[in-house]
Amino acid sequence: MDSILKELGINNVNYGACSGSKKWSSSQDGGVLESINPSTGEVIASVYQATENNYEQIVKESVAAFNEFRKVPAPIRGQLVREMGDALRKKKDALGSLVAMEMGKIKTEGDGEVQEMIDIADFAVGQSRMLYGKTMHSERPDHRMYEQWHPLGAIGVISAFNFPVAVWAWNAFIATICGDTTIWKPSSTAPLCAIAIQNICNTVMEKNGYSGIFSTVIGRGSIVGEKMLHDGRLPLISFTGSTAMGRHVSSVVSTRFGKTILELGGNNAIIIDETANLDLAIPAVAFGAVGTAGQRCTSTRRVLIQKNIQDDFINKLLNAYKQVRIGDPLDGGTLMGPLVNGKAVADYINAIEAVKDAGGEVLCGGAQLEGKGHYVTPAIVKAKNDWEIVQKETFAPILYVIPFNTIEEAVELHNDVPQGLSSSMFTSNVSHAEYFLSHRGSDCGIANINIGTSGAEIGGAFGGEKETGGGRESGSDSWKQYMRRQTNTLNWSSELPLAQGISFNLSK
Repeated sequence: MDSILKELGINNVNYGACSGSKKWSSSQDGGVLESINPSTGEVIASVYQATENNYEQIVKESVAAFNEFRKVPAPIRGQLVREMGDALRKKKDALGSLVAMEMGKIKTEGDGEVQEMIDIADFAVGQSRMLYGKTMHSERPDHRMYEQWHPLGAIGVISAFNFPVAVWAWNAFIATICGDTTIWKPSSTAPLCAIAIQNICNTVMEKNGYSGIFSTVIGRGSIVGEKMLHDGRLPLISFTGSTAMGRHVSSVVSTRFGKTILELGGNNAIIIDETANLDLAIPAVAFGAVGTAGQRCTSTRRVLIQKNIQDDFINKLLNAYKQVRIGDPLDGGTLMGPLVNGKAVADYINAIEAVKDAGGEVLCGGAQLEGKGHYVTPAIVKAKNDWEIVQKETFAPILYVIPFNTIEEAVELHNDVPQGLSSSMFTSNVSHAEYFLSHRGSDCGIANINIGTSGAEIGGAFGGEKETGGGRESGSDSWKQYMRRQTNTLNWSSELPLAQGISFNLSK
């Protein structure tokens, strides 16, 4: 553990505010935040949290940095992101281990999260040469009409514990090539990951003669988070977290006419019809439900199974669950690590009790493991879609199995939840696949055929509908959210045509 922390520039006590070029705050007035290893319950290191004064200084420096950075040509801004990607490649192993140690996802997933950062850096470098506008034909002679995109300003990013580094990169790297600066408030559950990333940012910025492009403020949501939401100097807040908190974020930011990107709850389902290849479906369901211990916003929460293959599917799925090894996330043989903390365990136990009270049948799992750490056994439960507990997102490895008769019924059940993030269907029937992907099918932001709900390639826009928030991050044209659109008309004639033939006689 010590060697990992040392490689990433993390000491026993770290400071929680930095605007770049190694300018970490030395203030101790914000109190101490301890980073806890969820697999052992032990303290990894401590962080002095940022104060209101720290926050104010960071914002001033970030805004000042923006006023200069927006003058830099976009392809040159892309070179800065390229160097960030190269720096992350060198630290991938150590960073992946820190993610596993601090958040609890297995080492393979921790490495994968860092790879997502590298991938989005590569994507952003290319995008820096493709910030396209449009040219339109004017109805007036000798006029040119077009649109262009300008940087927004200093962007606020508030991320969640389950992806402690990747979500920041989705936002920060795209914002950077757009000419924005980024202020990051990471989850208080994973402050060390943020410190490690900021240390890398500092080195890259200093090498290129920049400061304040990437900033980090670690502190309480009630202090730092609320100040970000109310701060008119931050034109955009990108928030990842619960639906309940997302409502608050949206409400506050909208009152000052700020913009938001909201990535909130998911209640993701996989539909499996009688023509499905179960050799594909079973591992997709198992990984979707137990990967990251069910703590992904794209985790598989429900599986809708056609009745005539239900028994065969359940038997095969139970056999797959028997092979899930639970334990130390840094152990190469582990398939599922711990939940993030004691509250997450309590939520899991409460959800199991609620589904039992509703009449559900727990087919496997449903218990907390004894000993150190926040370990539970992944559960498979026979349930009904309209039960209150099934309608909610429980951030834990609980999979609800729900039968259906027809594809139309399956899609209706699928859509009959408040959330709308990720969705999937396993089928060999082309008509069923097309129906699911049509306007009559999945109402989610992501819809897949013959792959699971969890995991998303960075080239596509990531996000969902309904209570998931409607935001989009990462690929496609998500870059437009970090810029402002401007429509321009240039009159290169010697006349000024006015609307509806109106004219002024200036000779009188």
